[in-house]
Amino acid sequence: MAVQYHAIFSHTTMPPASVAATSPLRPVHGGIKPAELRALGLRAEDCLDFSASVSPLGPPGGVAEATASVDLAAYPDPHCLALTEAIAAHHGQDGVAVENVIVGNGSTEVIHLLTRAYIGLPPSGCSASALLLTPTYGEYDGAVRISGGEVHTLTATRADGGFAWDIAAAIAEINTRRPALVFVCNPNNPTGAMLASQELHRLANAAESVGSLLVVDEAYINLAERHAEADVVALAARHRSIIALRSMTKDYALTALRLGYAVASPEVIDRLLALQPDWSVNGLAQAAGVVALADVEYPPRARAAVAASLRCVVDGLDTLGIRCYPAAANFVLAQVEDAGALRDRLARRGLFVRDCASFGLPDCIRIGLRPVEDCRRLTDAIAEVRNDNAAK
Repeated sequence: MAVQYHAIFSHTTMPPASVAATSPLRPVHGGIKPAELRALGLRAEDCLDFSASVSPLGPPGGVAEATASVDLAAYPDPHCLALTEAIAAHHGQDGVAVENVIVGNGSTEVIHLLTRAYIGLPPSGCSASALLLTPTYGEYDGAVRISGGEVHTLTATRADGGFAWDIAAAIAEINTRRPALVFVCNPNNPTGAMLASQELHRLANAAESVGSLLVVDEAYINLAERHAEADVVALAARHRSIIALRSMTKDYALTALRLGYAVASPEVIDRLLALQPDWSVNGLAQAAGVVALADVEYPPRARAAVAASLRCVVDGLDTLGIRCYPAAANFVLAQVEDAGALRDRLARRGLFVRDCASFGLPDCIRIGLRPVEDCRRLTDAIAEVRNDNAAK
């Protein structure tokens, strides 16, 4: 099978094949790639990464000290007991107990455990397939295909008010396809659309009626202005037909440590734990997670920072005549003429945004929200790039 280069190198000098080659099954992700920096002659410390969407505040206080105290010669707890207990306590008002929680090496590990468990051995009456509400996070598609499953999609309609899924059509697909898994990202990556609690209830009921599992990926929910509207975690703790995914990587800017978790019924959790390798979550991540959850003032401060940066980006792009779709999370989807070209021109200046061609949106970039001063630097650079183009 021929390998293909990662899409980020489509307009820039190609790095060595041994560095950039990837399987066609693997999705494209954000984040600055060292191979591209080398090809462009840039240093990481001179660049700003807007291609990944994490808390603009950086890790909570105390995380560095907690990780520094970890004994690097000791195996981490394979059961993540202290962190699992902290997560259960964090969601105590939702009726979450320790047996409702699984911790993962990022929520992406949980996604792959789900496809192995449910695509590999579909529930009775379900097909070895998944329904994806798209455009969305590419790891769902990749994980399903790696597990040998078939992928069905329902694409959102695109209008002036943003992107919206037809929930009645999604329910009809569930009833017809009877997929083992139904994936919905809420708020959605990259569109920023957010389903209401009532819509999620309808999808969960449809999944339950055919024996499917509804996977609600809430990787961005804690940084969303409407974070309190959904009750997915409480639903997931009580019902076998739904699982809620959370990303502490994004919530607390623990990106280098990779940390996520899921809440579901004990039956679902046990099915995933049976497939999870021991020590997949390292000791540094476990220690950081416990400290982060204890900082109850961090999430509201992060949401306030996101709101300020969102205003800065949207206002700045609006003055340039660039359309931004309504955003419910810590990133902005902006419509531009040629996303790949703009992305690469910005990259040469050390500013990295996400080209959304891999989402099927070649005319859009996704901008992860950093501190306001960084966001001003980005919008100023976009203005300069557009002026340079106009002068040619």
